[in-house]
Amino acid sequence: MPEEVLFKFERSMERDEIANYLRTVADSIDSGDDISLEAGDESVTMSPPARPTFEIKAERETSSSGGPAELSVEFELEWDEGDEGDGDGSGELRIE
Repeated sequence: MPEEVLFKFERSMERDEIANYLRTVADSIDSGDDISLEAGDESVTMSPPARPTFEIKAERETSSSGGPAELSVEFELEWDEGDEGDGDGSGELRIE
């Protein structure tokens, strides 16, 4: 299935700025509000259902040129468009 990017933002930020941004998104999710993303002239508003699928991925991407590896942590909410969904509830997440 082809992917359409609705919004993209990338820049170097201080860790406290990132944490504040993630808290704002988390507060919107917790209260059941829409998630609005804005940067410059780009914006998108999305309405996650009550039980979207939540994915966390930690990756190490190595360079073919032998340079340093790039590490990343990705947090993703996923749901079918128009889904009110209950999700499948499988798995357990612990943060330590």
